[in-house]
Amino acid sequence: MGLPQFTDDLTDAEIDNFMDNATKASNFLKTVSHEGRLMILCHLVTGEKSVTELESLLSARQAAVSQQLSRLRMEGLVIPRRDGKAIYYRLADNRPKRILELVYELFCDDDS
Repeated sequence: MGLPQFTDDLTDAEIDNFMDNATKASNFLKTVSHEGRLMILCHLVTGEKSVTELESLLSARQAAVSQQLSRLRMEGLVIPRRDGKAIYYRLADNRPKRILELVYELFCDDDS
């Protein structure tokens, strides 16, 4: 799949569609650009985790983890599930995983 070609013959509807998609992409990238949210997503790639588990994995306070999860939830990247007093989170779809794979390849993979 290649990038779109921006030509002089684009219709207003096509330009509007590009702008709508650019806005969605920008909001997504802003959300994953925070290191705390990025780390939460990295942990959720391996499966559902409770807030308590995430606190431990991140060595972070509950308030900080909850704040980042709230933003991820607001942007539709994670889905919460309540089980008694515990709240569990999982990825809403495959987009974060795909981005994380690319980020890992570009910044973390020693073979790159």
